[in-house]
Order: sequence, then structure tokens, then C-alpha cells
Amino acid sequence: MTTTPTIANTAVPFECPLSELLTRHVQQQPARIAIGTSDLRTTITYRQLDALVRSAMAQLFRMGLKRGNTIALLSDNSVEFVLGLLAIMFSGARVAPLNPALTANELERRLSQLSANALLVTGQLANGQGFPSSIPKSLSYWIMDLEGSGSSSEVRIVDKEGHTSAPGGTTEPRILIEFDDIALLMFTGGTTGLPKLVPWTHRNIAASIENISSGYALSSNDATLLVMPLFHGHGLVCGLLSTLASGGAAYVPSTGAFSAHLFWPDVLRLGVTWYTAVPTIHRILLNRASHDYPRSSPVPLRFIRSCSAPLDEELAAATTATFGSPMISAYGMTETCHQLSSNPLPINGPNKTSSVGLATGVEIRIVDESGRNVPSGGVGEIWVRGATVTAGYLSNLEANSASFVDGWYRSGDLGSKDEDGYIFLGGRLKEMINRGGEKISPHDIDVVLLAHPKVLEAASFGEADKIYGENVEAAVILRPGMQATESELQDYCRTQLSAFEVPQRIHIVANFPRTAKGSTDRRALALQFAASESSA
Repeated sequence: MTTTPTIANTAVPFECPLSELLTRHVQQQPARIAIGTSDLRTTITYRQLDALVRSAMAQLFRMGLKRGNTIALLSDNSVEFVLGLLAIMFSGARVAPLNPALTANELERRLSQLSANALLVTGQLANGQGFPSSIPKSLSYWIMDLEGSGSSSEVRIVDKEGHTSAPGGTTEPRILIEFDDIALLMFTGGTTGLPKLVPWTHRNIAASIENISSGYALSSNDATLLVMPLFHGHGLVCGLLSTLASGGAAYVPSTGAFSAHLFWPDVLRLGVTWYTAVPTIHRILLNRASHDYPRSSPVPLRFIRSCSAPLDEELAAATTATFGSPMISAYGMTETCHQLSSNPLPINGPNKTSSVGLATGVEIRIVDESGRNVPSGGVGEIWVRGATVTAGYLSNLEANSASFVDGWYRSGDLGSKDEDGYIFLGGRLKEMINRGGEKISPHDIDVVLLAHPKVLEAASFGEADKIYGENVEAAVILRPGMQATESELQDYCRTQLSAFEVPQRIHIVANFPRTAKGSTDRRALALQFAASESSA
């Protein structure tokens, strides 16, 4: 590669609904750390972040970036991810963050589905084994690195031949971005087929980060460690963007991803005041607390947030007791630009840990099969409407007609609402088990199994049956040092469940298949045991 130096700060004017992420704090607290690595080898202030983003924008324009282009972003949790994300969004283009762990075939499918104009990738990943061969030859890709340190940091972008762009003016001297312009393209989980593309407008994102920031009273006094992947809404909107919008400091793990043994030393070093994660991570930290948590100097966290998978009451209570911080359960999905409900902070109201809290900036209905609201406490499908909700999937008329009705998004999640407005989840409609006409919620069975003192994690699912249509099965992970038999767990279930709900099989396993964000992949688990029983 060539080593032509880049310009550290090229003034690219922009007017963007999200530009407040930078400009307000550049003016009010320019020396405050905005983003950094957990080992503090790289720390970027708000003033520096503004300059680096503008420099990246200028270089991307000279590379050929146009307003309205779709640019895929391939990076782990890194400072470069933040620079690339903001530079593309503030340029009026659409950015699609991708999982860096995708296989070559998966990456090619994602790029094709996006009709991407180009790919922006970090130098570390671009230099990895087999990277160029996984990219279509017709697709342009640009490689981005952060060079230097401190106030001398520079962002450098080269094309796939290693060439930098020639210095000069940008092709778009003024960038005017509307609220309804698309800023991000996010992939849904895709557990039941090809993942759908969810467009987030600048309006969606601005509303979501406002709901989150105000609900948790985030401010410039806060700092967080980004343990959730930034290519998902959980880590991206709640962890990163809400922190920057409120003037706090967001740190990425120096390893690029969550590391259990480094977590508490990092939290202490960085002055972290809160963090958000999936229950799997909370459970790992709790299980390691006896030898990892610094009990001699407890960490003064304002709160711990949990989202993206069901949080059982036992885990919430144990985490709160062990770490001395309230555990706040929240609920979000890609179609609602992440968060749609959350328990309040303790000073603002009761924390019902079995609930995912109150609606945050959206309307929530609980609807029966006929589309009518169910009474308080009744179970139905959760429908959502509000400024954070996407208008529909990108280029997918069939999915849109099934999921969007008169401005309401049909979540596919079962739930109920109590008299105080708190939402309680009851699993996915598609995951409901139909045993001889009896509709069984896997979530209800999970709750019972998790209450057993020997069970650490549980996941229930349906298994095809010639007579009943489906039978109930479950898989569990036992607590360290514990032993249990299948019949013992079934006997326990019989004391808590109706006879037709008791799992016919309970598989005792060492681990579960996980999604990219760390939650249990129930469908993959069911397929795993279906395959093993078929072979048998």
C-alpha cells in the first residue's frame, strides 16, 4: 500500500438531524472523551471525533461516495467502526453494519441483498486471511485505518488497490439531510429464512436515542463499555449513539468483543457508570463474580440494563444483590429502532423485574386474533406505533402486508399489559407449540425450568409428532457442579405445569447455539435435536 499522508481535518459542512451527536458537545465540552478503547491506548475527544469524521467524509467523497449510496460497513467493535458509521450517515448515504463473523457465502449474500455500492472495511479485517476472495470482484471496497495517537490521530482510507484519493474539494460542498432520509439499513435475525432489511430513517434514530437518553437520565457524567456488537441495534442505538447524544464516553473493548476476565478491570479503569447486555453476558459475569468482581472496591454503577432476550427474575435479583446496582429490563426489536419499552430507574417508579417495563415514546396495544384490544392482563400479540417504528421492510411487499397494519407494527410477540401499563412477554407467536390443539408457550415452560435450583439456562421448543402434531421438548444447562436427571426435571415440571405442558424430553447439554448478539437460538436448538433423533 502507498503511504501518502491524509489531511487530518477537511471542513465538510453538513446539516443532519443527527449531527447534534457531535456539534453540541464539540462546542460545550470539546475535551471530553467521546470514544476510546478500554485499554486507553486510543482516546478520542469530541473535538477530535468531529475532525476525524469530517476527514473521513472528505476522503469518502473523493473515493466516489454519493448521497443515497448504500455502503456496507464491516468492522468489529472499534473506534474505526464509529468513524465510518458517522461519516457515511452524515454524508447522506445509507450505512449497513455487517457482522464481521459472517462466512464468505453469508457476506456475499448480504452484499447482494443490499445492492451495495461499496464496502468500507477496517484494515485489520481487510488484512485477514481470505478477505478479498469473499468480496465480489465488481464491488468497490475501501479500507479504513486510524493512525497515530492522541491529538495527532488521522483517519486514512485507501481503495482495494491501496491508493489514496487525490487531495481536493469534495464533490458535494453542502449536505442537507432530511429527517425522513434513510440513515441505516439493518438486517433482522433471519432465523426463519432470508433476513429482512429494515430501513432506519434519521427521524427513527433521533427519536429512539432521545427516548433512551431521557429514560435513563444519561449525561456527560456517564461512561459505558460497549460489550454488545455494534452491528445490532442493542449495542448501536442504546450503547453507542445514546451515549454520544448525551455527551458521555463510550469505550470499545480493546479485544474487539466482550471479554469476561477483562470486564471488571476495564469498568474500574474507565469509570463506567452503566452498561447494557443480554442475559447470557449477565449470567457469565454473575457466575464469575466470586473470583472476578472487585468486592474490596465495589463498582458504583448507576444501573445495569438487560435487553434482547428474556430476563428471569432469579438472574435479575442475583445480579442486583451481587453488584449492588438495579437491573433494568428493557424490550426492543429491529423494526422499532431498538427500544420500545423499559422498566424505569428506581427513582422514577417501580421496577417489575418480570416485566419489560413501560412503553418508551411509542404506543403499545395487546391485540387478539381479530385485531381487537384484549383487556388488562389478557394475552395477545404486541402491536407498536410511534416515531421509532420503521415504515416497512425494504423492497418486501409480502412481509410488509403481513406485519404492518394502519401504521401499527405487528411484532409477532405474545404479551400482556397490567393495570399500570407494564408489559409482560409471553414468547413468539411462531414459537408457540401446538400439541393436539393445545397452544403452549415455550416461555412459560422456560420460566418453570429456570426456577429449579439446579438449572442455569432453559429453552423449550416443539418437536414434530405424528399423533399430536407437536410434542413439547426442552433443553437445559445445569449450574456448575450440579447433577440432575431428565426424570427428576420432568417430575418437577409436573408440580408446576399442566400434564400436556410437561416436556416429553428434557435434554441436558453443556451449551446452547447462540445468535450473533448472544441470545439463545431456539430454532437452531430444535433443529439440532430433530437431526440427532432422526439419525438415531
